[in-house]
Amino acid sequence: MTVRKRFKGRLWALWMLLPALVFVLFVNLYPLLRGGVISFQKLTVFNLNRPRFIGWRNYDEILSDPEFLYILWNTVLWIGLSVFFQLVLGFLLALLLYKPFRGRGIYMGLVFYPWALSGFAIGLLWSWILNGQFGILNDLLMRFHLIKSPVNFLSDPRYALFSVIMVNIWYGIPFFAIMILAALQSIPKELYEAAEIDGAGRLTKLFKVTLPYVRPTIVNTVLLRVIWVMNFPDIIYGMTRGGPAGATNILSVEMINIVYYQNNYGKASALGMIITAILLLFTVFYLSFTERREFQL
Repeated sequence: MTVRKRFKGRLWALWMLLPALVFVLFVNLYPLLRGGVISFQKLTVFNLNRPRFIGWRNYDEILSDPEFLYILWNTVLWIGLSVFFQLVLGFLLALLLYKPFRGRGIYMGLVFYPWALSGFAIGLLWSWILNGQFGILNDLLMRFHLIKSPVNFLSDPRYALFSVIMVNIWYGIPFFAIMILAALQSIPKELYEAAEIDGAGRLTKLFKVTLPYVRPTIVNTVLLRVIWVMNFPDIIYGMTRGGPAGATNILSVEMINIVYYQNNYGKASALGMIITAILLLFTVFYLSFTERREFQL
């Protein structure tokens, strides 16, 4: 094949891929660039047709706000605790579902069903369950004499954040279970048979065969889940809208509140760019760390 024919073939392939590339750039790149431009403008419902360039003022207002560090800490707790327990419990659930048993398909359907539901709907449902006055959880705890008076799970700042984190853990377990179960089913059975011949026990097979084999899946799933949880205000907004007194406020919820209550699209865009920068830095360091070090559960 001549150089000219190779060039024509590559040009033809690029031409065929061009519509998809244009679509991806339009859907992903344009909103990012547009949001970046708006973040340097004063854009509210009162001047939608007359945006005014104000430089770094929106960023300065956000970063100089005394509540910003508190919201950032809430976000770290929200992501860290949610993803950690989702990973651990999802991994255990995948191990339980790995071996076939009677009714396995029905059980898997019931376990994975919550993942198909809307996060906002899940938040509303759990807000009724955890309600301090007529919630079913308080009723059950009092019937079993575990508490003497109702607990204000969502209206008490001491419990609110951990309550929404608990719901998010419950909601995200099926995702980890699905991904890890798929990885477990791809492990050659010959590896376990060879390990048994060498006298390996269950723990040895877990740490020497199972974990190394599913390591890439766990690494990628954790990264995806951190990004999604960071940009997942649905449950919190359905349960508390960031209250009480900002106890459950995270960065993505604060961005919605800025738009909804302050009608300030420029400031909300600036916060969105800050979230994007945080996730970008996390992704770079996370991938660099996981590539250099052996993963341990």
